[in-house]
Amino acid sequence: MEVYLYQGGKGIVAKSGIGQAVLHQKKALEKVGVRVVTKPEKKTKIIHINTIFPDSLLACMIAKRKGKKVIWYAHSTMEDFKSSFCGSDLFAPLFKRWICFCYSMGDIIITPTAYSRQLLLRYGLKKTIYHLSNGVDTDFFQRDAACGERFRTKYHIGKEEKVVISVGHMIERKGILDFIALAKQMPEIRFLWFGYTDAKFIPAHVKKAMKHAPRNLMFAGYVNQSELRDAYCGADVFAFLSKEETEGIVVLEALACGIPTILRDIPVYDGWLQDGKQVYKVRSVSDGMKKVQEVFAEDHTLLVKNGRKTAESRSLERIGKRLKAIYQISGIKEGK
Repeated sequence: MEVYLYQGGKGIVAKSGIGQAVLHQKKALEKVGVRVVTKPEKKTKIIHINTIFPDSLLACMIAKRKGKKVIWYAHSTMEDFKSSFCGSDLFAPLFKRWICFCYSMGDIIITPTAYSRQLLLRYGLKKTIYHLSNGVDTDFFQRDAACGERFRTKYHIGKEEKVVISVGHMIERKGILDFIALAKQMPEIRFLWFGYTDAKFIPAHVKKAMKHAPRNLMFAGYVNQSELRDAYCGADVFAFLSKEETEGIVVLEALACGIPTILRDIPVYDGWLQDGKQVYKVRSVSDGMKKVQEVFAEDHTLLVKNGRKTAESRSLERIGKRLKAIYQISGIKEGK
């Protein structure tokens, strides 16, 4: 089997979860013997698209005209477009219409979770929709004391200091306002936010909150995967307070690295992440503060062990096998 993994818009999404998902798909498919090409070849019968830019739609239409099969991976929904960038709430209904048009052009649609699949079904999409995790590289993301020490050395964090981290774009949906509020209520703890968003896309009220963030909170900017792994291994808590996700690759990375993880209690985690088993779930900043304090005071060995198992169930090799099976079940294989 051979797949053309479309690279259009790669530069735009490179620092996002979608960009990471594309890398995951390539690795996952290659692990199970699927040849992946990143430039169109005449003999390749399958095109796999992850983005929803105009060039992606054009690539889809050209592929269909040539008789190729199109898989559209639906990472985006109207729900996770809201409360993101300047004007996103205003344009959300138009965004929904656009993504529905794009996704409907695929022969099949894949989306990361059962939750995002239900959203797409409610949109009225008539194509077959599968849900399949973005996966996580569990060989790379795993507990390593040396990585943790490197993180603490870089950011001048003492061995006894407590550290809470989060990862994501600097947008309200990702929970940045609550993360700032949490840092304000816990001045004795170091907080770091990893991620970058161009200032022109950040709403004014978020910029204002960041400007007045407490001194114990650092906006560390975008870091590469190695540095992010160091942070997961060196921090004490991963607090991801996002209000809406289609999955959350950073959650899988954190679980793989064995860091106690606190999540906002939102529907996307239902059915695969249980409160008190693999993660802790909270509904408010005050809940978050209490839970952080509990993590520091109690043993969480079983929690992180269960979290690692969940991450392993979504390893790239397993995702590759399932993705290949979806192609085959759907009749999307060479010669068909």
